[in-house]
Amino acid sequence: MVYRHILVPTDGSRRSAPAIRMAARLAKALGAKLTALHVVAPYFSARSGAEYASLAGFRRSVAQEARRALAAFNAEARAQGVTATASSVLGGEPWQVILRAARTRKCDLIVMASHGRRGLAALVLGSETTKVLTHSKIPVLVCR
Repeated sequence: MVYRHILVPTDGSRRSAPAIRMAARLAKALGAKLTALHVVAPYFSARSGAEYASLAGFRRSVAQEARRALAAFNAEARAQGVTATASSVLGGEPWQVILRAARTRKCDLIVMASHGRRGLAALVLGSETTKVLTHSKIPVLVCR
């Protein structure tokens, strides 16, 4: 199978870098389009139930973080000479947003990083990568 459109979700951490590199190299080798997605889940105060997204400065801060997170992607895409787009989404469960974006954009491969959490941290925090793997109908390449 030849992949034509690769989605690479990124949280902007250094652990996302190998997935970005792999996705860009694959896109170059296959002549595929490349799309990056930065997802920020809505944050709620457990005490008041208020959504932080409505607080002054929150959206500005999120936009600034998204630009920083996607800058590494854009630089890698340019370095590999691949056609690339990048976007950021505020709201929703990240794994669901990732799968929805893959469907909507007709991506045929998702390349993701694994943060390598183990034990209690993995149990309590869960893993967006694991959730994507569990629910995806398209192939997912996981980079450690």
